[in-house]
Amino acid sequence: MDLIISCHPFTSFRRQITSTNSSSLKCRCAKTTSELQTSVGVNDRTANSPSIPPHKVTVHYRQRGVVHEFLVPEIAEPVYIAQSGITEHHASICLQARKEKKEELTDTCQWTVAQCIPKSWNPPHAVTCISVSATAKSQPRKTYKKPVPFVYSPEEIFTHQLHLRFRQKKKGKMEKAINRQRVLLDHLRPSSPSPHNFESTLSASACLAGDSAAYQRTSAFGDDVVIVAAYRTPLCKSKRGGFKDTHADDLLAPALIEKTNVDPREVGDIVVGSVLAPGSQRASECRMAAFYAGFPETVPIRTVNRQCSSGLQALADVAASIKAGFYEIGIGAGLESMTINPMAWDGDVNPKVKDFQKAQDCLLPMGVTSENVAHCFGVTRQEQDQVAVDSHRKAAAATASGRFKDEIIPVPTKIVDPKTGGVLPIVISVDDGIRPNTSLTELGKLKPLFKKDGTTTAGNSSQVSDGAGAVLLMKRSVAMCKGLPILGVFRTFTAVGVDPAIMGVGPAVAIPAAVKAAGLELEDIDLFEINEAFASQFVYCRKKLELDSQKINVNGGAMAMGHPLGATGARCVATLLHEMKRRGRDCRFGVVSMCIGTGMGAAAVFERGDGCDDLCNGRKVESNNLLSKDSR
Repeated sequence: MDLIISCHPFTSFRRQITSTNSSSLKCRCAKTTSELQTSVGVNDRTANSPSIPPHKVTVHYRQRGVVHEFLVPEIAEPVYIAQSGITEHHASICLQARKEKKEELTDTCQWTVAQCIPKSWNPPHAVTCISVSATAKSQPRKTYKKPVPFVYSPEEIFTHQLHLRFRQKKKGKMEKAINRQRVLLDHLRPSSPSPHNFESTLSASACLAGDSAAYQRTSAFGDDVVIVAAYRTPLCKSKRGGFKDTHADDLLAPALIEKTNVDPREVGDIVVGSVLAPGSQRASECRMAAFYAGFPETVPIRTVNRQCSSGLQALADVAASIKAGFYEIGIGAGLESMTINPMAWDGDVNPKVKDFQKAQDCLLPMGVTSENVAHCFGVTRQEQDQVAVDSHRKAAAATASGRFKDEIIPVPTKIVDPKTGGVLPIVISVDDGIRPNTSLTELGKLKPLFKKDGTTTAGNSSQVSDGAGAVLLMKRSVAMCKGLPILGVFRTFTAVGVDPAIMGVGPAVAIPAAVKAAGLELEDIDLFEINEAFASQFVYCRKKLELDSQKINVNGGAMAMGHPLGATGARCVATLLHEMKRRGRDCRFGVVSMCIGTGMGAAAVFERGDGCDDLCNGRKVESNNLLSKDSR
């Protein structure tokens, strides 16, 4: 019989069949930065790369307590496939060796893989253990052995793999790459079962050129947490803007339900991020707003407060609950009326705070922490004013071109004339804090607000604003059942702690942590939405992470649109996902991040809704899981 190579439809790799004759099958994967975690023999090299030195491979297997071994002939071809007379019993060993580039070596990293069966091996119904050792010709002193549990039955086909890693000087880099692929693979193979009968997670099932049954999916694919809608209100200037006479609970409109036609009774929970309002009062206001929006009394609601990341934290809480199986549909939202609830400290401060410097720093005005960042990391006034100008220009261009129309829900409200008391009904549909004509000259005239010789001004700080946003999340299987378009996939969320005195550096710590948790590198992120609390911290984070300015806040940020504390996370998610949708396949991964008062940072990673392997031609594979159509 011929052994056919099977390949995971791993989303990071582009698969290309280069040979499809009856006795062998070769696959070539696009270049990847880390170790391929597939269940097949794959050689990653281009046609012009030098040939790979052959390796001697010894395979040991244990049969009835006796260890047998055989030597695989030296292989010069990228993939070696042995033929066997076994008809009902077949299995395979996949050996993968990687030669890492050493500092003293000049040759580049190469791959070699062997996949084979001894012609003389006629195994019983069960083989208890197999170990593989390999000796590379280029490194004759190194031999690697590792036992592999291997259970074999005549009804099943097993394609097993063993990665042999040469432990060299770049061990840390290799482990980082391996971890990245492991986490990404976990995203494709969620562990929790789904009640919906969807065939989804990728498996090492049979693959043959032209075979539409190349991939087998399991029910866990539907367990992904996806976003089907993300909307926000316009953001208006506090006390002077369009929402100055609007109640906070009126900002939570029924937009999501109207836009998606989801039955309100199916929502398992609503979580609202809010910062400044008294906790019990805001919780009651949100409950009332849910009734205004048409939710029945059976749908619960709660608030969450993690300062400026409250809106993003609300999304993360809903995503975690869906993952845990508490419910299948939830809404993460954010709300803030800085007109009604200005920033203030009510009550006394514990005298003990004097004995703890970090605790004292938690009481610092946010503008002072901005000055600390500028002073500690050398961020100039010129740099801060320039990013403020850029923010206004980008936001003005986005508004003029209609890029915000997909994410903004117009809000009917009223404006009260302070002199006459007259009420004017209006509909707010655009952000009212954007100043298209902002210039460096104008910003340069503004005086520092928090320090006499400082650099933080009203012009290079975020605006105090009113607004709200909401995001509808659900299990992928539910969205598929309802036929809802998937706007994005929630991949991971991370919150970190930093020095309260320089709280603005939070994104520089949170973003790498979140990206790593998603199994990615910073280079893999196509768009960043980083809250512009202050220009000083925004400039520092951009420099620290060495981010491309063309990827950050492409439609402006909080210095132009505003920063309603509890709503900012939801606003950023709505802006990011709609921009990713517009860019299509050129934009797969995005990050939302912000600094947090009292010294924290938060970040979340999202994937474009159609960024995964769609496999629309996939179908269920029969239980015998044959390798090829031709063998049926």
